Amino acid sequence: MLWSMLFAVPLLAAPPGPPASTSVTVDSSKHELTITAGPYDLPNMPPMEDHAMMDLGMSHDTPVQNFVWPIDGWFRGFRVDLVDAHGQPVPRHVMHHLIMVNFSRRQLLYPAAERLMGAGTETDSEISVPKTIGVPMKPGMRLGMYVAWHNDTGKELDGVYLKLTMLWTPSNQNPQPVNSLPIYMDVNLTVGGSNTFDVPPGKSSKAYEFTLPVGGRLLGVGGHMHDYGVRVRLEDAVTGKVITSVVATRDAAGKVSKMSRKLYGVSGDGLKLAANHPYRVVGEYDNPTGETLIKGAMAHMVGLFVPDDMSKWPKIDPSDPTYQRDLASLQVRGEHMGAMNHGHMEHGGQESHGTQP
Repeated sequence: MLWSMLFAVPLLAAPPGPPASTSVTVDSSKHELTITAGPYDLPNMPPMEDHAMMDLGMSHDTPVQNFVWPIDGWFRGFRVDLVDAHGQPVPRHVMHHLIMVNFSRRQLLYPAAERLMGAGTETDSEISVPKTIGVPMKPGMRLGMYVAWHNDTGKELDGVYLKLTMLWTPSNQNPQPVNSLPIYMDVNLTVGGSNTFDVPPGKSSKAYEFTLPVGGRLLGVGGHMHDYGVRVRLEDAVTGKVITSVVATRDAAGKVSKMSRKLYGVSGDGLKLAANHPYRVVGEYDNPTGETLIKGAMAHMVGLFVPDDMSKWPKIDPSDPTYQRDLASLQVRGEHMGAMNHGHMEHGGQESHGTQP
């Protein structure tokens, strides 16, 4: 899926290396925009489960790296490549997650900056949607990207570069793509805080109920869970009817390797969601360890939403305290890591992995 931090406290900081930089290049013939970020020196870390990583802060986090979107068109996909200083491939799994923030547009459900896309260890290296749909983008939109690394390869990785190639459709496409915006539905999100939660032994679930300020069509969904996750479902909060769900692929021990995703006939009606009607997103877990996993879980569904009326999409209110907390959480990340390019960080906040069908 295409569409798929506060409390940052440095731990076990390594000596600073060369500062990471970001460059943006546009290939108009291929309709690709490539962001190259690096170099990153990644210390080796012990293997650990997602819940331990989240709880103990065992990751190497970057500050938000900002750039301006230069193209009038539609964003419709991406691919991620990791290489070392010699151009040799680096194992993809050392990138725990990557998040792209659009500071120029608000989310539908939360008074927070749009999370344009996200990718995690369970996300395919290349994701795209048909040219008939896309996320509308305008020149001058302010974007920011941040990455959490977890290098458990058994050796230091120095001089790592991340290349994120974003696919776009030009404004003269005929017919023009359907305007489709990211929708993010989390079972436990505190904007500017954490979306992790405890997982008791056995089967359990956690839910969040919401209404939409504008109706529309859900064209596709994906999701993100941690180990022992079963599925994330979206249901009608009045009738209890399941509207759609994404399912985790797990091994015999319950380790999650990927999440399913669904695309509902791009030219069709999609899944209709009504304005001002209650819906519920539910995350299901099955924990066989016999112990409660503290802050061991995440569960959210992400997708593409075509609003019935774009003018009713909520606007950014810079004075909203919740919106300010979201920005502050991103600024804290940058302030703690700005000159270091190293460190193990605790991270909360909004993570959206593997977003966009």
